[in-house]
Amino acid sequence: MTTTFSATGEEAIKHSIDLDSCPSAQRPESSDILEFFEIERTAKEIRDGDYKRIALQFPDELLHESVPVYRLLKQRVNEGQELYVLADTSYGSCCVDEVAAQHVDADLMVHYGYACLSQTSRLPVIYVFGRKPINVDSCVKQILDVIASDDKSLSSVLIRHDVAYSYRAGEIVKELCNKTAATATRIVYHAVPTKMEPSPTQPKSDSSPISGRHEGSDVLRTEPDADLVGNDGIIIYIGDESLTLTNILMTHSSNKVYSYNPATNAVRLESGRTNKLLMRRFAVVQKARDADVFGILVGTLGVASYLSVITYLRDLLSHAKKKSYTISVGKLNPAKLANFMEIECFVLAACPENSLIDSKDFFKPIITPHELKVALLPEGTWLGRYVLDFGHLITENESSPTSARKEAVEDDAGSDDKDPDRPSFSLITGKYRQVRRFGVEERVEVSDGGDASAVVIRNQETSVAKISDSAAALFLQSRTYRGLDARVGEDTPSVLEQGRSGTARGYSGELPPTNA
Repeated sequence: MTTTFSATGEEAIKHSIDLDSCPSAQRPESSDILEFFEIERTAKEIRDGDYKRIALQFPDELLHESVPVYRLLKQRVNEGQELYVLADTSYGSCCVDEVAAQHVDADLMVHYGYACLSQTSRLPVIYVFGRKPINVDSCVKQILDVIASDDKSLSSVLIRHDVAYSYRAGEIVKELCNKTAATATRIVYHAVPTKMEPSPTQPKSDSSPISGRHEGSDVLRTEPDADLVGNDGIIIYIGDESLTLTNILMTHSSNKVYSYNPATNAVRLESGRTNKLLMRRFAVVQKARDADVFGILVGTLGVASYLSVITYLRDLLSHAKKKSYTISVGKLNPAKLANFMEIECFVLAACPENSLIDSKDFFKPIITPHELKVALLPEGTWLGRYVLDFGHLITENESSPTSARKEAVEDDAGSDDKDPDRPSFSLITGKYRQVRRFGVEERVEVSDGGDASAVVIRNQETSVAKISDSAAALFLQSRTYRGLDARVGEDTPSVLEQGRSGTARGYSGELPPTNA
């Protein structure tokens, strides 16, 4: 455990950030702050849009730059346009914190630093990624060497990069297209947007980047990456090791993935560790198969379809006869989740960048919505496809017929209806276990001589439910300490008396101190 159960909040006050270990926090000394943070472009967008209240969201590692950026923008915007700095984020710093922006009634967000580019639902967003240094000629040469060294003719090469290299990505892609024009290899790239408008109703994947105008737009695409590059293509990621690279490895396990680090000018094959990553997640899925009580963690309030995915997860668990609780705890830590001891597995609904949580410090496993879908299917049904963008799950759920959507889960639940006592074999413990089923409709008859504690009233109507249908109540009954005894109606109320008045220095009616 890295955190105690009784956190005092002192850690938040004394929290320090090592800027040397955060490459995104380092602005090169030769780089001008006006150019690095794109002050002129941001100020022009604010003036042209006639926005009145603008929220500037900085990650923790860039907070030391917030005051100079605020002053430079304030000098360039119109009178009456107010700027506010968001010094803390409700969830991950890569997501647009629309909740914090609503506290100041903002009508525009300016997001600084690394971003996951998830589709927002309320506010327009201007992205300022910063500008990491990169040598375009060296980058193009290294990528061409990778293409030439491949032992087979490549049909396509997908270019992905850290958002901090977006300002030079167009040049890199244009050079690659010119160099490979005589070959059959197709260079595929979709530009990173610098501004995004809100989309309350997003029929497609909400977290997919939206292509914008960019030099060399003839090679831009807006389809998901799986449609852009086939199994015979490769993916080249420009940037250092990050969550984005890990997500690419997880979602493109059938493709070779190379990474080019501009800081070291080195290229290496990353696909070798893909199987190890998938095996680690598959072990977590097996733990989720043994769980009967799930907690749905709200990991974002800025992604447009987060409400849809929560509803989808609730329905999925309900059809599987599992108990679910929806929890919003902000930034995750072991101390917060340890308060929900009755929950056996957590499902995190967050942006793709924050979906994979290493749960070794947590008491219970934390899985993604796609992993939950796999865990509820019969054994041996996972074909290796991995999805981190829950927008794709919503799209697949809406496009497939209702009967086909629930066929596998209901078939498995139907066999339980025929034999409710059928045990389930656990690959984690190597033993059979008794499956608990929640939400089963059963008539409960209450006789006059029955024990009143055997049932609990579900609502104001006459219907009642067994206590076994409530995971929290069942867990409470198993505890030796259940809290203070209310003893409602058993103890005589105390007589009301007039209390003291005044200050602690000297209450009225208090005897003066005696001199010893």
